[in-house]
Amino acid sequence: MNSKKVIESLLDFADIKIDGKRDWDLLVNDEYFYSQVLKDGSLGLGESYMNNLWNCHHLDQLIFNILRADLKTKYDKEIMLAAVKEKLKGVFLSHTINNCKNDIHHHYDIGNDLFKGMLDKRMVYSCGYWKDVESLEEAQEQKLDLICKKIGLEPGMTLLDVGCGWGSFMKYAAEKYGAICTGVTLSKEQIKLGEELCSGLPVKFLYNDYREIKGEQFDRIVSIGMFEHVGPENYKIYMKKMNELLKDDGVFLLHTIGGLDSGKGTDPWIAKYIFPNGAIPRIKNIGEAMEDNFYMEDWHDFGPDYDKTLMEWHKRFIKNWDNIKENYDERFKRMWEYYILSCAGAFRARDLALWQIVMTKKRVDKISCRCS
Repeated sequence: MNSKKVIESLLDFADIKIDGKRDWDLLVNDEYFYSQVLKDGSLGLGESYMNNLWNCHHLDQLIFNILRADLKTKYDKEIMLAAVKEKLKGVFLSHTINNCKNDIHHHYDIGNDLFKGMLDKRMVYSCGYWKDVESLEEAQEQKLDLICKKIGLEPGMTLLDVGCGWGSFMKYAAEKYGAICTGVTLSKEQIKLGEELCSGLPVKFLYNDYREIKGEQFDRIVSIGMFEHVGPENYKIYMKKMNELLKDDGVFLLHTIGGLDSGKGTDPWIAKYIFPNGAIPRIKNIGEAMEDNFYMEDWHDFGPDYDKTLMEWHKRFIKNWDNIKENYDERFKRMWEYYILSCAGAFRARDLALWQIVMTKKRVDKISCRCS
């Protein structure tokens, strides 16, 4: 059977037709598409899209169909071997401080104008909370407020934001709850814009890795969308450090994407082009790292809300492309579209989750946090 027939037979399981007329059908522009996908699996699927070998009117729905059909278990031997190689490579990734700085630079320093045109007015680059709201602005503000309530934030409390981005949560916490905030990030571009956005507020940015923070304890700690960069080999180190930085009666909230299947590694295309050395945390690994460091007070999943968030980001990215395209090429545009829409399909298929985990130190009799 030739490569085209193999790919066609696989896609049949997902109700996807080659050159079909439905929005989620796959439209082939170059026959090399078949051999590239057969050889490289999901990495080849993404790269061939970047190179305009194929198109799809609703790429997010195509990815949803592929994941729901679990085509990974139906790959022939050659594709399975490619997937195993990628997974083994992920086991030995190094999350040293210098490597993490390079990885963060790869994604977060590609241009503030790109993110300004894609995100909400507060520049929140994480999942919104879409309970009874209609707009991205409302969903993100509701998420920020939800976190403040979960950790029992009060005026005058000191707060550490690990992986603070452009300071969106710190700005909200300072303005609405009177918190005194310190944020750490490894993106110099984020600090530059964040300091402008938080001007006049009790908000301080540090260019540090979480392992470099010393000499102070905080009333509250949050980490929103950063844990995916820590690496499984460092989960216990990370939790121990958060315990060290948290006051005895403090509260720590971890907001992270999560994987529901412990047998799956990070998608190789995402790891190569979007988040180098990124790793999707699993429940088991998080739990083991929490042991001897924290009590788990609340574990909240609202993964489907990331689908809505990502689709809104895509709409805004396309709408604002003409304003930023002089800084990027067409291949970058296709890469970024594939990133956003494939992730939307993954959350829609419940292949990925979004967790907020509230933790306290051991031997604390009571907490003031209001959990969901």
